[in-house]
Amino acid sequence: MLKKNDIIPLEITDVTGQGSGIGRADGMAVFVPMTAVGDVIDARILKVKKSYAFGKAERIVSPSALRTEPDCPFYAKCGGCVFRHISYAEELKIKRRRVYDALTRIGGLSGFGLREIVGADCPDRYRNKSQIPVGRGRDGTVEMGFFGSHSHRIVGSGECLLQPAEFDAVARAVRGWINDFSVSLYDEQTHTGLLRHLYLRKGFKSGEIMVCLVINGTKLPHSGELLRRLEDCCGSIVTVMLNINRARTNVILGSECRTLSGSGVITDELCGLSFRISPLSFYQINHDQTEKLYALAAKYAGLTGSELLIDLYCGAGTIGLSMADKTRRLIGVEVVPEAIENARENAENNGVENAEFLCMDAGQAAQELARRGERPDVVVIDPPRKGCDEAVIGAVCEMSPARVVYVSCDPETLARDLARFSERGYELTEATPVDMFPRTQHVETVALMSREWSRQ
Repeated sequence: MLKKNDIIPLEITDVTGQGSGIGRADGMAVFVPMTAVGDVIDARILKVKKSYAFGKAERIVSPSALRTEPDCPFYAKCGGCVFRHISYAEELKIKRRRVYDALTRIGGLSGFGLREIVGADCPDRYRNKSQIPVGRGRDGTVEMGFFGSHSHRIVGSGECLLQPAEFDAVARAVRGWINDFSVSLYDEQTHTGLLRHLYLRKGFKSGEIMVCLVINGTKLPHSGELLRRLEDCCGSIVTVMLNINRARTNVILGSECRTLSGSGVITDELCGLSFRISPLSFYQINHDQTEKLYALAAKYAGLTGSELLIDLYCGAGTIGLSMADKTRRLIGVEVVPEAIENARENAENNGVENAEFLCMDAGQAAQELARRGERPDVVVIDPPRKGCDEAVIGAVCEMSPARVVYVSCDPETLARDLARFSERGYELTEATPVDMFPRTQHVETVALMSREWSRQ
């Protein structure tokens, strides 16, 4: 029987969608991070459950042919990436299989087509947003980087290969300013200290950069000196902001923002449209992959110019507005008032005149449309990671669109929701995984559902 701290020989024969290799010992599955299928290792057992165990690789006895040398010195400690030890081609295979396994095993679905995963042309430097925690180590030094896996322990990193090089330069400038002026840093345990996070955004088409400092207070000392240093370190910075978050919470951003310099927004171009992005605006993290994702969603929507399109969870309107020129009318639905205001501004700024945005939940929207005597031809759903609740799925089915396009950032909740749609007469026709977040465990999926009776 396996025990904690046992060191055992282990051959990795499979890998989870979350990036852990799987081997078997004493009839138990042993999960080992940062291993690849074909690795033969000496594994130290860290935790033993009833039918499975967790371990770590003490030594690679015989490396897999799929293994590559990690190109990041912080990979073993940082919780951001899980696939830097294998080839990108193999990572894509793992992610596609995760989607297939979720749809068939969790959703119990069959008879659908699963397309090849849409990989990234470049799997590095793609993030247009970074939220960098700031704190002090036990020795009093400034720690800036990312949280370690399954912890709130800051892992310092001088350079992150997922984010633009400009972000590293900004972080160095902020670190120097903290040290030179003894700026107090936030402590989660005591809820004291001022600076909590460094929050950065970049428009990949425009090149514009926003610097936002999240503070546990209302004012930033020595802000003039910080502005001078930021101007010297990066000429692409167009605005510097403060975000006020005084709550005892792990949520990064508060609801109040103040502008130190610039207009308080950056602009970017996506799918030929221009978008203004504030600190609180939702905007997809990977620009180039988002354009591929939205093109897929538009293909599945099958718009001819005569349809009424409903965009649920529309946020700032990006996905719906990218299809507005292909449809008769667009109605976006979102429960967050600030997001709806952004969506309306984005429609106006891009000259989109056939779009309407409703600030209400899906159930309310279904009732409002029924009252008007309108029925959507296509509904696009792009929910948060937790997926849709039963009321939303019921509301969509009550609206009875011919097609539903579901954009998901979590294969498991997608599978659950598609099964619920299936129970109400919608059939999964086709799905395509999209690698929006290379080197991490996350994978996006676009799925097309059609009414069974409309296909006869």
